[in-house]
Amino acid sequence: MSRSMWNRLICMALVVGTLLGCKVKKAVVVAPPTDASKVIGSKKAENLALLKKNDLAFNTLALKGKASLDINGNTNNVSMNIRMKKDEMIWISVTAIAGIEVARVLITPDSLKVRNNFQNVYLKKPFSYVHTFTNKQVNFKLLQSIFLGNTIDDFMTEQSELEQKDGVWELKGQQQDLAYRVLFNTLMKVQENNLNDVRSGKALKVVYGDYQKVAEELFPSSMQISSMAGTKNIGLKLNFSKIERNLPLDFPFSVPGKYEVIN
Repeated sequence: MSRSMWNRLICMALVVGTLLGCKVKKAVVVAPPTDASKVIGSKKAENLALLKKNDLAFNTLALKGKASLDINGNTNNVSMNIRMKKDEMIWISVTAIAGIEVARVLITPDSLKVRNNFQNVYLKKPFSYVHTFTNKQVNFKLLQSIFLGNTIDDFMTEQSELEQKDGVWELKGQQQDLAYRVLFNTLMKVQENNLNDVRSGKALKVVYGDYQKVAEELFPSSMQISSMAGTKNIGLKLNFSKIERNLPLDFPFSVPGKYEVIN
């Protein structure tokens, strides 16, 4: 594997990181027409709670799918196996077309670890390394919510602006240097997240595809993540083929002694 490919895998981990037994390819849930989305609460707090209650609840989550990573026009296609334990860890295994594991990633609230299985090298950084690509206010829980298509707790406050435009909800505001704009579809699920660092110009945009029902809850069937930081433009498209919720999972991550730690 080339050094440039290794760098692209690290970028994938950061972007993904900056992101239920069921049958493969469940039928999507059709969003109602825009005129079916009506204000139910008369106060902002009531409407925030209305949107919040549609969040996916979970203890563990396992996802499988195909991913396309584009970095400044250079594209790679891989398979991804993603496991999550609520508020504790996100584990990712990246597999090349030949079925060989290219890299393994473990993200926790405190750290980011990436193992390159081809070059026998290993990256270990504090979680704050993610801020190379995103605003400093991005933390593990925010990343977890983006991955799930859930609302972001820090934004669901009465300090945010909340209104309906053209039949759908829009939530926006600014916290320190982080400006945010969240659009909801008529299922009252997040359709689009926009995060912008007004000082550095870093931007993160996440667009969710159609939602599918998983054990009576809704989860996006796909997502597109776009990140801009300086001259780096990164795009990641994820299409999920399998989603499993609240099953026993393990999160294996070990580093053989022969692996070299790199910066």
